Amino acid sequence: MIAREPTLERLATAKSLLLTPFGLDESHLWRVLADIKAHHVDEADLYFQYTRSEGWSLEEGIVKTGSFSIDQGVGVRAVSGEKTAFAYSDDISEVSLLDAAHTVRSIGLARSSARSKVSVAKIARSRTLYGPTDPISTLDSTTKVALLGKVETLARAKDPRVVQVMAGLAMEYDVVMVARADGVLAADVRPLVRLSVTVIAEQKGRRESGSSGGGGHFGLAYFDDAMISQYVDQAVGAALTNLQARPAPAGEMTVVLGPGWPGILLHEAIGHGLEGDFNRKGSSAFSGRIGQRVAAKGVTVLDDGTIADRRGSLNVDDEGNTSARNVLIEDGILKGYIQDAMNARLMGVAPTGNGRRESYAHLPMPRMTNTYMLGGKMDPKEIVASIKKGLYATNFGGGQVDITSGKFVFSASEAFWVENGKIQYPVKGATLVGSGPECLKRVSMIGNDMCLDSGVGTCGKEGQSVPVGVGQPTLRIDGLTVGGTA
Repeated sequence: MIAREPTLERLATAKSLLLTPFGLDESHLWRVLADIKAHHVDEADLYFQYTRSEGWSLEEGIVKTGSFSIDQGVGVRAVSGEKTAFAYSDDISEVSLLDAAHTVRSIGLARSSARSKVSVAKIARSRTLYGPTDPISTLDSTTKVALLGKVETLARAKDPRVVQVMAGLAMEYDVVMVARADGVLAADVRPLVRLSVTVIAEQKGRRESGSSGGGGHFGLAYFDDAMISQYVDQAVGAALTNLQARPAPAGEMTVVLGPGWPGILLHEAIGHGLEGDFNRKGSSAFSGRIGQRVAAKGVTVLDDGTIADRRGSLNVDDEGNTSARNVLIEDGILKGYIQDAMNARLMGVAPTGNGRRESYAHLPMPRMTNTYMLGGKMDPKEIVASIKKGLYATNFGGGQVDITSGKFVFSASEAFWVENGKIQYPVKGATLVGSGPECLKRVSMIGNDMCLDSGVGTCGKEGQSVPVGVGQPTLRIDGLTVGGTA
């Protein structure tokens, strides 16, 4: 048997799920797009999606919930200037497509010339960053439940102070297809899995929690015994550490951020401010600053949707553009923004493969994929040892950021007080307060231990959620404000 090229294989899968069952083929898509182009529009596209999801959750030693869903539909969009008209339907049929086309094309004036045509289809370039696995079918239900039971057993065996274990397993098989008015046809098959672990430990009437987990674009075989044990160790370790935590001090001080997941601060305080829509409108703290120094020397920030199997990676984005490795800040100098098609056109630059949407019922917008800072040359131990008095934050919970000012507030879920280069004790209630652009300028040491998070990130923007990745090396930031409880 001769295998098809992966791009064509993904396209064939998309057609078999999203066109053939509804009596559609490519000719119907071009006919609908030609109908939209009968009016003056700058862009138009059809976004088809089929999503099958399954989830299981365990609590108090039993699987309490299980869910399974299938959703499918199509979004029809026309863009004229910076105006967008959009319609969507869960009924995939030629009639629904034509109705939607007639609705959205009204955004542009009718052409006086003959009926418009769409050129012969061009298959979009795409990457092969993950396989077309259906993760839901990689294990049967009994084995999935047993996997969660294993998490429970391991966590309770780690320490008698563990009094409660919660675990969740989520799987998704997502197939998308994009047909554009410029004749481009693109498709992607996106498997996604995630295992989450939360434990509660109790000692002398005090209860604290710890969490861990991970996932990405692959099947459930990824969660082998070694990986499950690693997640359990991290969650139990965090809970036991927090049992010993003292109230966090407050004030302006040196803060060292650990590698990996603490990059969520970079994502929120810096990454959103580098999205094209905010900068086109002039509402970002980084607007109009291309070529200027916005960070300390040595600070290089990327948004990279091309890392194999990572949670935020894409073979193609939701507008049919190939994902890319985009350098946003290089050695402290702002180099560019992340773009979808509309904002790129209006700003006179090329799309960067960052047009993303939550589903067929949502509009695309510029969104991050995997956003991280490159590593430096410092030994992480030397960075912690350089703290005279300050905070070493190794994990984060929630946070907020104001895009216009760049100001942020983040809570550290695991942090330590350091004096004279020595970790003294864990602290609780530490909140980091500052400005993203100013924070970058105060980076004074960059570790050689850059790593990405384990695959748990979900980013929210304007009511839409998409999977993302974050990462960074150990960083020392001077003069950061810490809100504490001491």
